[in-house]
Amino acid sequence: MNPNSELGPALQALIRRADEALAQALPAEHLPPEPLHRAMRYAVLGGGKRLRPLLVYAAGAALGERGVVLDAPACAVELIHAYSLVHDDLPAMDDDAMRRGRPTCHIVFGEAMAILAGDALQALAFELLAHDIHATNGIEMLRVLGRACGAEGMAGGQALDLAAVGRKLELHELEHMHACKTGALIRASVRLGALAAGADEDTLDALDRYAHAVGLAFQVRDDILDVEGESAVIGKTAGKDAAADKPTFPSIIGLDASRHRLDELIHAALAAIKPFGERAVLLDELARYAAARHH
Repeated sequence: MNPNSELGPALQALIRRADEALAQALPAEHLPPEPLHRAMRYAVLGGGKRLRPLLVYAAGAALGERGVVLDAPACAVELIHAYSLVHDDLPAMDDDAMRRGRPTCHIVFGEAMAILAGDALQALAFELLAHDIHATNGIEMLRVLGRACGAEGMAGGQALDLAAVGRKLELHELEHMHACKTGALIRASVRLGALAAGADEDTLDALDRYAHAVGLAFQVRDDILDVEGESAVIGKTAGKDAAADKPTFPSIIGLDASRHRLDELIHAALAAIKPFGERAVLLDELARYAAARHH
């Protein structure tokens, strides 16, 4: 099932735009070293929600920017996301054999090549961002992406996740972990789109409140799907978190309270972008999708 079938035509068109830009940015399969390049393209171009590039485009659109200046940050955040999935799926991490409805990168190409593919995707993300951005905000955009995927962001969140296996976390601890592991790159996606559009500090603050809420909402919905979803529909192994004794929102506060928290987060996200009016229509749709998606 198409993971993006729940999105409207405007966002579908932006997914196609992101896919085309990613295909152009990635090294061709026939260029040496061929196994590495095949693994990189497999990891990135094999489907996915493209939520992070969509957030880049949607944040830019809310500020009146729809041009090619958004393509580099859109590609960069998706490359970082893809690298993180390749590494997270490795036996030493989450040890998963299924991703986006097909075998994970290390199952197809071996663990060593999967590690190298992840490393190369991360490097390519920064190369793209450094090459094709406005000089005015260029250094800040690089800093935002670096922080989002480092020890204060995604990598730090994954470390917290590994340390939490078998433990009973408090709700605030679980939310902090996911604000790093999943939320940091989502927040960076929105911020990069806004910076590319020349946003001022007040605008950045409002969009950051939106992105923080959407990032947590996305994870709450993910945890609910892990309990209620089917592997063939959600595109990865259902029930994996429970089997691994990992803390989740339903395991800590229950399914009903998780749904209530999801509603709170989406209300907060929509309230943050209300001042943007019709310009934020894509951000509005993405927030609602994060809360209601079935994939």
